[in-house]
Amino acid sequence: MTAPVYDELRDRGFIAQVTAEEALAELMARGITCYVGFDPTASALHVGHLLPIMALMHMQRCGHRPVVLLGGGTAMIGDPSGKNEMRRILSREEIEDNAGKIKQQFSRYLDFADGKALMLNNAEWLLSLNYIAFLRDIGRHFSVNRMIASESYKVRLETGLNFIEFNYMLLQSYDFLHLYREHGCVLQMGGNDQWGNIVAGMDLVRRITGGTVYGMTFSLITTAAGQKMGKTESGAVWLDAEKTSPYEYYQYWINTDDRDVERFLLLFTMLPVEEIKEYTRQQGNSLQKAKEILAFEATSITHGLDAAKKAQESARSIFYGEGSDIDSLPTTPITRERLQQGIPAYVLFEETDLSASRAEARRLIQEGGAYINGERVSNFDEMIGEANFKEGSLILRAGKKRYHRIIVVK
Repeated sequence: MTAPVYDELRDRGFIAQVTAEEALAELMARGITCYVGFDPTASALHVGHLLPIMALMHMQRCGHRPVVLLGGGTAMIGDPSGKNEMRRILSREEIEDNAGKIKQQFSRYLDFADGKALMLNNAEWLLSLNYIAFLRDIGRHFSVNRMIASESYKVRLETGLNFIEFNYMLLQSYDFLHLYREHGCVLQMGGNDQWGNIVAGMDLVRRITGGTVYGMTFSLITTAAGQKMGKTESGAVWLDAEKTSPYEYYQYWINTDDRDVERFLLLFTMLPVEEIKEYTRQQGNSLQKAKEILAFEATSITHGLDAAKKAQESARSIFYGEGSDIDSLPTTPITRERLQQGIPAYVLFEETDLSASRAEARRLIQEGGAYINGERVSNFDEMIGEANFKEGSLILRAGKKRYHRIIVVK
């Protein structure tokens, strides 16, 4: 018998690799505990983390118990998987601060009430380990030959693998052992680059306890254009409203390539599969409606229903002339005193991050891609002052889709 949640994850395109598929599918017909690890190497998660988060949401909705494991201990080493060079070593204080902020973000995705989901930090058991005892009890179960043959280490051997990173696989494996012993966790999930670490953890659990656990990985998502998921011209798309506003987040999704719309609806919304198929069955202009649904649903999941409605209203106001709310646009205040002196147009585009530099802003204007209040800017050094403002605000546009509002303050 195949578990409904296994069917759901498979049909939506989550699963890349899985161990003992038939046995795991049967096990998932009952309630299990599963986990995904997230190292707090930044103060917020980004869209690149969203796929495993969505998988945990599906697991919980189908009656399973997800564990979010914050890597307060493993982040002190840094995962070499998928990296060409060693990560920057963070201080313990930085890691703890990042973990605290990420913990708050997860409450939007999972219900942690009454033990329905757990949030743990591996610093609780890793930082107190005795290194010699750890090597005797855990390290002896690992073959160096097998470790360096794994994909996560093989790539780094060409550019240089630091000894501290070489320990990462042991620590992640120990996490699986600890969660199996203490919480009955039988499934570890993660990105496809984690396959070697997951299999090593399964083997450690088997060797020490005789227990059987499982692993599942998800494809590392790239767009149809070949770009890494969650990357834009202006940088990462964060799941934190202070780093990426709900409006910018909405715009990221509504600008999805036509070729990615159905796949992203399946992966990044909770809409039923058949409903999604119906939305995307039509091609051409009607696909814009599917993009709007994708943007609204994805924004609602991450920022809440009210923020999604406000972002949608702003987008319609700007693009279609519908609605009247542009308050959720990214906004920069500028003093009236500064405006009286006048500000060169290219400086505004650089200061609002519509261009990465002033040189890039000049090129944007010279190539005809910069607009102020819907009018193309003809000269990069055109002086912008109070006369350009309408009802105390001004709208900048770079290209066809990137907007920023400026408001006057005293």
